Amino acid sequence: MAAHKTTALPLTLAYAALIVYASLYPFSDWRDQGIAPWAYLTAPWPKYWTGFDLAINVMGYVPFGFLSALTVLRTRTGIGALGAVLRATLAGAAISFAMETLQSYLPVRVPSNVDLSLNSAGAFLGAVVAVGLERLGVIEYWHSARSKWFVEEPRGALVLLALWPIALLFPAAVTFGLGQVFERVEAGISELLMDTPFIDWMPVRQFELEPLVPGVELLCVMLGALVPCLLGLTVARSVPQRAFLLSMTLLAGIAASALSAALSYGPPHAWSWLSLPVQVGIAAAVVVGVPLLWAPRRLCGGLLILALVVHLSLLNQAPESAYFAQTLATWEQGRFIRFNGLAQWLGWLWPFATLGYVVQGLSRRGGQS
Repeated sequence: MAAHKTTALPLTLAYAALIVYASLYPFSDWRDQGIAPWAYLTAPWPKYWTGFDLAINVMGYVPFGFLSALTVLRTRTGIGALGAVLRATLAGAAISFAMETLQSYLPVRVPSNVDLSLNSAGAFLGAVVAVGLERLGVIEYWHSARSKWFVEEPRGALVLLALWPIALLFPAAVTFGLGQVFERVEAGISELLMDTPFIDWMPVRQFELEPLVPGVELLCVMLGALVPCLLGLTVARSVPQRAFLLSMTLLAGIAASALSAALSYGPPHAWSWLSLPVQVGIAAAVVVGVPLLWAPRRLCGGLLILALVVHLSLLNQAPESAYFAQTLATWEQGRFIRFNGLAQWLGWLWPFATLGYVVQGLSRRGGQS
């Protein structure tokens, strides 16, 4: 099999980074606790455990095993199914071993040989699924379909589109409002510089952050929904394919927002976020997006940059509400801590990564029109 450039490789690296963050969060109070960092390997079965903990330790590594095996199959010639499964499983086990060992230096985390075993099993399961789909021809069919549907080198855009619904799983103060970081960055820098001479260098904000009025909230929702749609339009080839991608992107965003609300407030409140401004904002994104199905790709990229800059500017002029802060506390403690690691940083960084990707794409010499 010839080697291919594959979207699976950057997705594997991104998912590995998320595993590291989720495993070592909150990255504070590192200390030597006077025990060998690998002592957990011979520890007995833990006294306290839940089915949720067991399931999340397996399922958390299934995507990594799947993407790793797929990367091996698509980029390495002469590596068979067994070799792909073996490499993906070993990679998953190695990352899990490293994370559990480092957790020995974090008092708030508990390293576990059970977690190591379950993580490795999850990587193995994901690798087996990838090899099975490869044998059935599903992966080759996707590769062929991708060539027909998308322009050359669409990997960056496809990775960002795949990560967008995951980023939406972490609760946002405004629906589709990713990248609201100004207040947190300001507080973080102030805390970092506190009790140092450099605190006097920090500029003082000349205005107080005000909550968004309904009209501005509507605009933020529209722009937040439109940005990933425009990203898809920059790489899709034909109008029917663009129309399908636009509708699927919006549906994925709506589904992720509903799942986020269900996890935050309970299943009965899964659609509580769908207020009138949000509904109008989504409808406005469709109204604006449909005529752009016929627009040149470079124009879509330029509009994406404009929409993203306006979106971030408006969003970061509003504070996080006290009610929203209580919601975050639910995610940043207890069983949602792993979801926090997988989604919070994505929610903060996704818009800026998208902005960098599109600017780089438009600046390439001889970019496609």
